Amino acid sequence: MTALRPEGRYQPEADAYGAAPVHGGAQHGQHGRNEYGRHQYAQDPYGAQPAGPAATEDAWGVYEQAEQPAEGGPEYPWLPDHTLQLRLPAESAEPAAEPAPPTGGRAERRRAAQGRTAVRSGGGRRRARGRAAGRARPKESVVVVAARFVGELCITLGLVMLLFVAYQLWWTNVQADEAASSARDQLEQQFDAAQGPAAPGQPAPDPNKPEVFAPGKGFAIIYLPKLGLKFPIAEGTSKSAVLDNGLVGHYTGTAMPADKAGNFALAAHRNTHGEPFRYINKLEKGDKVVVETANAYYTYEITSGIPETSPSNVSVIKPVPNGSGYTGPGRYITLTTCTPEFTSKFRLIVFGKMIDERPRSQGKPAAITGG
Repeated sequence: MTALRPEGRYQPEADAYGAAPVHGGAQHGQHGRNEYGRHQYAQDPYGAQPAGPAATEDAWGVYEQAEQPAEGGPEYPWLPDHTLQLRLPAESAEPAAEPAPPTGGRAERRRAAQGRTAVRSGGGRRRARGRAAGRARPKESVVVVAARFVGELCITLGLVMLLFVAYQLWWTNVQADEAASSARDQLEQQFDAAQGPAAPGQPAPDPNKPEVFAPGKGFAIIYLPKLGLKFPIAEGTSKSAVLDNGLVGHYTGTAMPADKAGNFALAAHRNTHGEPFRYINKLEKGDKVVVETANAYYTYEITSGIPETSPSNVSVIKPVPNGSGYTGPGRYITLTTCTPEFTSKFRLIVFGKMIDERPRSQGKPAAITGG
């Protein structure tokens, strides 16, 4: 317990057991007063005496003057104005309003937190777009634009060429093989039908009188037993009507197989469009070639050839072909195609001489059956 003296000095009392607290005089004097001095709280830290009639007495008996902020003045009068200014944002004296905390459950608080995150991230994206827009795209030079155009043009042309090559080397063969197979099937059916009795009122075909065929009309089948190939033969060497359809063309005006003398001259593609004569360069002396017609099988034996000659050398299809080594009339066959492969710069020639004529009634020759 303490008591206040009229002059406000501290007076010790005895404790509950009657013993007075031990204090030295200096200590008593030291603790007897407010260590900051009388009316200390009535002054600001800089020693200024605030004006005001209100004063209160503290627990130590020191009368302190209550500090009341002046109306319209700062909330903390003992702090200088610039201290408050440092605490306030530079743009506005009022702090930014924080969103009210969610009052609902956990799910609502989570949605509120996500909304604040989206607002912050959205602001970051807008700032990033603003910075990107602020950076001006450098203007491309004419050389760069021209180089890009040339590059794109080369790529386009390369793709077109690739498609064209695929068409020539693959698709034309597919189409020609279908056309040739269909023509060969029709010829075989016609040959089988020709062996039966003639229709009433229609004379039987004379095997000694060659039949004349219209351009593009199929009339025979050629066998290359060594190569395992057989293709239909049509009249004429028209590229669009005959050769491009995978057919072997007969040079109009040259002999037919049934003729007693002459040169049965043929032509076909070496590459693309069915490639009937692609591998005739592999035919050697003594290999056989068989031609089937409606009346007979004609077998020829390879005797010679010309690896390369001019396309204008038409003497190779004469009745006695030049360069064949034949010296007089006979029953010959000549095969012609382009060379080298995938070009038409020169012509490859293969010559043969008939060694057997076999009526269809006697069956296929041994060159086809392998007997």
